[in-house]
Amino acid sequence: MNLWYEVGSAHEIPGKTGFAHLFEHLMFSGSANVGNGEHLALMQTIGGHCNATTSFDRTNYYETVPRGGLDLALWLEADRLSSLLDSVDIDNLNTQRDVVKEEKRQRYDNVPYGDVFQRIMGLVFPENHPYAHMPIGSMEDLDSASLEDVHSFFHTHYSPQNLILTLAGAIEPDEGFSLVDKYFGHIPPGKKTTDLDLRSLPFLTGIPRLEVSADVPQDVIYCCWLVPPIADDVNDALTLGLTTLSGSMTSRLHDALVKTELADSVDSFDLGLVNGNSVIITTAACADEVSPERLEKELIITLDNFCDEGPTQAELLRAKKAEEREFYSDLANIESRADNISASLSYFGDPEELARHLDIIQSLNTTDIHTSVSTWMRPENRAVMTYRSAR
Repeated sequence: MNLWYEVGSAHEIPGKTGFAHLFEHLMFSGSANVGNGEHLALMQTIGGHCNATTSFDRTNYYETVPRGGLDLALWLEADRLSSLLDSVDIDNLNTQRDVVKEEKRQRYDNVPYGDVFQRIMGLVFPENHPYAHMPIGSMEDLDSASLEDVHSFFHTHYSPQNLILTLAGAIEPDEGFSLVDKYFGHIPPGKKTTDLDLRSLPFLTGIPRLEVSADVPQDVIYCCWLVPPIADDVNDALTLGLTTLSGSMTSRLHDALVKTELADSVDSFDLGLVNGNSVIITTAACADEVSPERLEKELIITLDNFCDEGPTQAELLRAKKAEEREFYSDLANIESRADNISASLSYFGDPEELARHLDIIQSLNTTDIHTSVSTWMRPENRAVMTYRSAR
């Protein structure tokens, strides 16, 4: 069971960041008929498990249970959607606020490269842009959050109108719809979160740069581009382009940087943002005695050649096979399958878009890939963050 609330850190307002992630924790701290911690305990009792994640554009709660535990899982989710605020008092808020702070210390403040994405988002997006801060939020904002602020955030974003609920597994559609209506049907529909109306930002110019020095194992460079959001038609072509560039041991950047012992590793990925722009990041870790400047120079030479030439037919075929393998691997896992269906409905307004994905991938040719990469990943439109080791 996958519940995708269409609210993330991008829906927060300046001065009140971290609320979306805070609710990921508050949703496990009790409701009208469930005590603090009982949600997790009940899932474990029936042999199931559950968890949650928060991103820029959504908050996701999911349970995997034996078929006989589905009624309980649905009842638990409906109870906290309809009555969470019955349990959110100042003591509860303070407890979860402290939990979030500790998570930030463990995952962001006190681990090597833990602040990379926060710094990158601040480098490529203007100040106070919805994507310029991370879902973990500001500890100062959380400290100043009142109980009224928290209640208001829940009333604004947590409603059936703002929820995508996907069931995957041993259940027929008619029975699934009937069960969801049984447990959720009495909850007032509420309002859908207002869509973010973000204009597409222009290409980055002047190669914005940021350098950080810290006690990290090695120097790493991060080249970043503003690109169309995840549901844009160009996204699939860019995905195949990234696979060709760095998605395997036969990729362009692996050949140019890793096999030549300039880099220990390379990677490229799209952050998958929904509104206005997304961000592509290509990262490379310097091998011993190799400077970030030299590594960046060689990376850009390879990228520039790819922008001029595009992929070969053989490279495109390998990229398509890799995408097909990744697609079926995701669908083989029942949790990932449910999440992909929720994402398809959220991004494209149609869960069936998932079923068309491979046909779209197979329809793309070398010109499509060449055009997409040469348009959106020109070297002159990058931003660069360099993380230097102070050791």
